[in-house]
Amino acid sequence: MPISRRPRDAGLHQAFDSVRFGPERTLNLRASLPTADAAVIRAESWLRERQALGAGEVLVITGRGNSSPEGVSVVREAVVKLLASLRRRGVVAGTQEHTAGSFVVRLAPMRALFEAPRRRRDRSTVSARRPPADPAGLRALDAGTRALLRRLAVQALQGLGVRTIKEAYVADEMERQFSLLAAAIPDGPNREARLRVAVTRALDEFDT
Repeated sequence: MPISRRPRDAGLHQAFDSVRFGPERTLNLRASLPTADAAVIRAESWLRERQALGAGEVLVITGRGNSSPEGVSVVREAVVKLLASLRRRGVVAGTQEHTAGSFVVRLAPMRALFEAPRRRRDRSTVSARRPPADPAGLRALDAGTRALLRRLAVQALQGLGVRTIKEAYVADEMERQFSLLAAAIPDGPNREARLRVAVTRALDEFDT
């Protein structure tokens, strides 16, 4: 169990955490006092974004729940369940209780998002003479972004042991990847450029 700390010890511990993680790799849910549902939404969005940025290890502060009914933090319990769910979905690689009110979260590599077990089916090879059309839902993206998504789709399918790839499955995989990655890229300027960075990072992981 985490050891209770005197105020001076707690301040020293926070100073070490500040150096170890910094503001970019720390999510302080305790500071804004969100509801459990709001905390889950914020934490999932933030963790997906940190994964896309290659943050590696991050700190999530939930608070102990000292002022909560029966001294149980509903935010902490909700985040524990979220972390378990994100681990199954390829976002989180591991967690460790850091203090009674915080967790160190080790984020999974980007390629883990695309490696969920899928049933292998017979697939025929994509024609090399005429490049197939990209999914209609992705037409708004730049051609370069779609090309990166296509490469990533093929890499992911090959990672499953597929040697000949049917175009329909490439298109499905492209849309699935875009959906997963878009959840990690918040709205704002240069969103597509940030998406390309995330796709490129995932491709690099498949190549290593």
